[in-house]
Amino acid sequence: MKILSTLGVALWLALVLPVHAAGKWVQTPYQPPKVMFEFYFDDPQKIGSALFWVRALMNPLTEAPYNYPPEDFSIVVVIHGTEIVTVAKKNEAKYQEVVDRMRYYADLGVKFKVCGQAAEDFGYAVKDFQDFIEVVPNAITELAHWQQQGYALIVPNIMSKKIDIESIR
Repeated sequence: MKILSTLGVALWLALVLPVHAAGKWVQTPYQPPKVMFEFYFDDPQKIGSALFWVRALMNPLTEAPYNYPPEDFSIVVVIHGTEIVTVAKKNEAKYQEVVDRMRYYADLGVKFKVCGQAAEDFGYAVKDFQDFIEVVPNAITELAHWQQQGYALIVPNIMSKKIDIESIR
């Protein structure tokens, strides 16, 4: 009798509990992007992590099945936090890795713009910046301008990693 009741419960559960299928891959029909990144960090070292956001946007779109050439992209990076120091020529040796990465993206057509007001606060003039930097009057005005031109705004949220992935899986 107990076997029948256990079997009955198992059959009943099989009928009433939903069967969960596995996730599925969806191929979103992406277009070449019109994107503006806002970089405003409390630590200049965070710019390295933020540049991975640029890579995360570009890499999937330049690979199959999209295969868009980078020159089809319209990407602007507006810099107006402590990370300004990373693009000052006098600091190139200290921030060589991120300068090289930004120069690589600039060669692919990414525009890097520094807030003129923030640059002034840091004591920099236009001549103090790397050759791929464009100094604009104001970051906030620049952000508004590009959004009015239809650019999507992405603001990288760079956090300090406090928990390793293996411990939370």
